[in-house]
Amino acid sequence: MTHPTLHPPTDTQWPRWEVFKQDAPGRPHQAVGTVHAGDPDHALLTARSVFVRRPAAVSLWCVREADLLTATPEELTTHPGRLDTPGEAGTYQLGIKRTHKRSMTFVDVVGTAEATGPGDALRQAQAAHPDALAWLVFPDAAAVRTDDDPGTVDSWFAPAKEKTYKQQQFYGVIGRHIGELKRAGLMPGRAPTEEQP
Repeated sequence: MTHPTLHPPTDTQWPRWEVFKQDAPGRPHQAVGTVHAGDPDHALLTARSVFVRRPAAVSLWCVREADLLTATPEELTTHPGRLDTPGEAGTYQLGIKRTHKRSMTFVDVVGTAEATGPGDALRQAQAAHPDALAWLVFPDAAAVRTDDDPGTVDSWFAPAKEKTYKQQQFYGVIGRHIGELKRAGLMPGRAPTEEQP
């Protein structure tokens, strides 16, 4: 009896894209999370569905994870070769993480630099922002953007401004609250009181 050749499973997951959202004109683009998508347009549509359904936004950027170079001060101490990462020369976006206290947002895009490659861009980000908790760089050309099409802002983001958004604490509780059940003696281990209907 012959056995078919066993092949290891191939990775069928779509590439991961980092999503950067700009909440208002003049504010920095901020990393808000990731999506998996098959192509740039799919990445933007998925990012809009996940990150812009209710909050305000005026711009989205998506960058493939493979195009990002990141480092913390600790990583550069143990792996200084990261500053020599080769790549294409050109304009790079520079991002920094300033604090651990921010929820949802990890990195603010703070500017650009002309660099000989991602390692050089990382070195420039480190020199310009030595107190950052982490640095992130990517080639400007690697970002797919909603702001590349002037009509996108109104068609994608304006409708979200009219939708009501409520935190979960504003919604009522369905059914009886557990405290009411205890007082009525309907919780296990407690005898009903005479006032119980």
